[in-house]
Amino acid sequence: MTFETISRRGIMGVFAATTVAAAPVMANAFGVLRGAGDIRRIRMYSGRTGESIDTVYWVEGKYIRDALNEINVFMRDWRTGTVIGIDPRTIDIAAASHRLLQTNEPFMMLSGYRSPQTNAMLRSRSAGVARNSLHMVGKAADMRLKSRSVSQMYKAAYACQAGGVGKYSRSNFVHMDCGPVRTWGA
Repeated sequence: MTFETISRRGIMGVFAATTVAAAPVMANAFGVLRGAGDIRRIRMYSGRTGESIDTVYWVEGKYIRDALNEINVFMRDWRTGTVIGIDPRTIDIAAASHRLLQTNEPFMMLSGYRSPQTNAMLRSRSAGVARNSLHMVGKAADMRLKSRSVSQMYKAAYACQAGGVGKYSRSNFVHMDCGPVRTWGA
């Protein structure tokens, strides 16, 4: 089966499904990316720092350490400047979701790593911030696209069946993480 076949089926589910249950079920994010050949790429920008990243981070079955290091810096806690290792599975989920959405627009990353101090500050301002957020261990990212709706992004991330997916319609973003498979949001 070629990626074009998977992509057409996946994108039909992402755009045409009216419920999450109608979205395509992929084995996981890695299955979606396998159809992409032996190259994985992520494109993101940060409205907070003005930085952008467009990098191939996987080639021929191996993560590229220098590319992952660049991603770690890009996804740092911009409030404190703290950098930690982002779990590559989180990047895989974002890359697979992006691929299913068939857009050249980079993700706008709203939040990658969060230090415990930043998480506590955000938690004091919003009930939607988890006490033990996976952002604090480099396993989560909050993403937005201008060209796709929150529902479309949510369905694409859910189709990967590789972690948690949260839908934040009022704030116009989707949370993706490499924790247990689960969903939430409205």
